[in-house]
Amino acid sequence: MSHGFGSEVNDSQNSETKSAEGLLAATLGSVGVVYGDIGTSPLYAFREALKPIAEDGVTRIEIIGLISLMIWALTIIVTFKYVTLLLRADNDGEGGTLSLLAMLMKTAGSRRATLIFLGLVGAALFLGDAMITPALSVLSAVEGLKLVTPAMDEFVIPISVAILVGLFAIQSHGTSTVAKFFGPITVLWFLVMGGVGVMHISDDFGILAAFNPLYAAEFLLREGFLGVVVLGAVFLTVTGAEALYADLGHFGRRPIQLAWFLLVFPALTLNYLGQGAFVLKTPEAMSNPFYLMFPQWALLPAVILATAATIIASQAVITGAFSLVRQAINLGYLPRMEILFTSETNTGQIYLPSVNTILLLGVIALVFSFQSSDALATAYGISVTGAMVVTSLMFFEFVRSRWNWSLWLALAVLLPLFLLEMVFLGANLLKVHDGGYVPVMFAIVFTIIMWTWQRGSKILFAKTRRTDVPLKLFVASVEKESAHAPLRIPGTAIFLTGDPETAPAALLHNLKHNHVLHEKNVILTIRTEDQPRVSQVERFTMRRLSDRFIVVELHFGFMETQNVTQALAYLRRAGFKFDIMSTSFYLGRRKLVPDKNSEMPTWQNRLFIGLAETAADPSDYFRLPANRVVELGSHVVI
Repeated sequence: MSHGFGSEVNDSQNSETKSAEGLLAATLGSVGVVYGDIGTSPLYAFREALKPIAEDGVTRIEIIGLISLMIWALTIIVTFKYVTLLLRADNDGEGGTLSLLAMLMKTAGSRRATLIFLGLVGAALFLGDAMITPALSVLSAVEGLKLVTPAMDEFVIPISVAILVGLFAIQSHGTSTVAKFFGPITVLWFLVMGGVGVMHISDDFGILAAFNPLYAAEFLLREGFLGVVVLGAVFLTVTGAEALYADLGHFGRRPIQLAWFLLVFPALTLNYLGQGAFVLKTPEAMSNPFYLMFPQWALLPAVILATAATIIASQAVITGAFSLVRQAINLGYLPRMEILFTSETNTGQIYLPSVNTILLLGVIALVFSFQSSDALATAYGISVTGAMVVTSLMFFEFVRSRWNWSLWLALAVLLPLFLLEMVFLGANLLKVHDGGYVPVMFAIVFTIIMWTWQRGSKILFAKTRRTDVPLKLFVASVEKESAHAPLRIPGTAIFLTGDPETAPAALLHNLKHNHVLHEKNVILTIRTEDQPRVSQVERFTMRRLSDRFIVVELHFGFMETQNVTQALAYLRRAGFKFDIMSTSFYLGRRKLVPDKNSEMPTWQNRLFIGLAETAADPSDYFRLPANRVVELGSHVVI
């Protein structure tokens, strides 16, 4: 008995050790992926916040007030809103704007259109941010070379462009091998940042007064309008907070929270305190306080480590953009695009060539247009604050409908956050003429594209529905024995359709032109559910219309690969017998023709048709066996 009891204790200890190791690995991984963006903010945030008040000379109270603003922005927005509240608003473990939207759609009711608009704007702002983050982060790190030797000044842009081109070039090879080093490098980055901050806090211990929020409030009251301008730069300290929520599905809530409280938040706080104390002692260091805190011998290693950290931060944003676009495609907000998988084991590691190309062109254009991180920092912020405001509005709806909070509780908790973010948004909007128009422009373009695709798809579905033949009537008519009955041929035909209640166009065309009907006919519809993943038990539903006709619906989560061939293998195990080598997949290929009397404006109609023409081939997207696919075309006036 005692031996058995001992083995149970050992098993329990082993499982606890394994779970602890798993938690440690996930926490380490989250530091590299989730916190890369927010971890590079100290490179430029304090420097940019000093600029508006530097002209008339900066006082001691102003520097303490500024650092106080930064610490409390991190505390209220990141710690309270994101780490404490939002990480609990998961959709079966997944986070992010579209994931939150998918969850709210289940109980949306009359607010459906408003929520869809908010979700699309939030997603569009994130994509705009995905262009600016790599450009700003890499530029700000490489600019440190100018402090190593002024002769490097003219090489900053070529080196930055080379790094960015290389970063986007390796996306197609996958990041799993590189990702193993992301966590340790970023952990080292945070330790170095915190360490150099601690070294300089002793320059002036008075900086510790910044923990008192009254200094932050006093700064804003005393500076007036200038204080609002400064807030636009202070906000740079919290950029990257959206990544915490978007990457929730990759690591889980606990590792992300542990990484924040044990490493990231202390390191950022110590670094900002160190920068403040350093500038109090050495006012001439205001031009670049982060790098100037390092002794001359450590400057080059610091620049190299900072560059590595910014590459990792950029990688996290690019991966987030790929993931977001796949969600948008599956939820019907974007046309199908080619999605390649860079890992045999992890379906989350994906590569979208078209998105990668668009991001690369945008990033390079930004580097050449703005030339420096100083100029680019003015463009940064609007997209991030906009995304945060959208998330707060959607989260308000979430706590009311899903957590059943009372109106007063929801207002008491979220209204102060919302007002604070609106102040930050207003402060950032002041920078529109200095380059802030760039993210706004990106967001407008991306929102119009997603709105157009969603609207056009809805109109197209309604238009084709008017001329469609109800499936039950069609089956009843062809099953009648008559002299005009079509020729029956052996094998199985699978007809893909978006509406299982009507006869697919490909089926009607096949009958009209070839006058044949297969021995078995499957009407196949693919549904994307408002949840990240669907269990194999719920993967398909099947109903028999007649001896020869079966209607099958395949269900996928919005984070899943819609692999039809693989899903049909489960169908065979469930008892539906067919031979894949004697099965043909029939797809209807629509040629869209613009209609003068379209429900959409001419420009939007043409945009929708253009998007439809760029859509990836459905046989590739749904992973159908290439040599078993038959496409039948038709013209549709829209």
